[in-house]
Amino acid sequence: MTLILLNKPYGVLCQFTDPEGRPTLADYVKVKGVYAAGRLDTDSEGLLALTDDGKLIKKLSDPAHKTPKTYWAQVEGLPDQDALQKLSRGIELKDGKTRPAKAWIIPEPIGLWTRDPPIRHRAAIPTSWIELTITEGKNRQVRRMTAAVGFPTLRLIRAAIGDWKLEDLQPGEWREIQPAGRQ
Repeated sequence: MTLILLNKPYGVLCQFTDPEGRPTLADYVKVKGVYAAGRLDTDSEGLLALTDDGKLIKKLSDPAHKTPKTYWAQVEGLPDQDALQKLSRGIELKDGKTRPAKAWIIPEPIGLWTRDPPIRHRAAIPTSWIELTITEGKNRQVRRMTAAVGFPTLRLIRAAIGDWKLEDLQPGEWREIQPAGRQ
């Protein structure tokens, strides 16, 4: 079994081909036969698992397995305790209520790379960072959750999938790892 952890750059499609010629995973990972276990939107960055193991793909991407995924969200404004509590209890979205999440304010992550293009900057509105751990994966869920409590996401980075962490991978870099229980 092959298991790859990739730091997906901003602007890259979470697939290996694109008829419109946009950047894809194939521009970074030259390993044949692996597929993304879950997705990150084109405008999201960070940790993406790729594997040739269909059971592992299902385990990581099916909400029934409740695999925790941790995100760093740079949001517009300074969230208060009420907003964090709402995120922690779950948010009512158009497609249903989200499961409870873990949410807290963090300092800007150490060693964070510069995004190209940079996020929009407005001098009159500060930004802050929230670390949010969810166990499902509704479409654009983190962005919709932060917007629902009044703090739109400006930049979104997946930092962890279960026990696997982004660590020092830079955008476009990847490493192959041994899954737990395999030698």
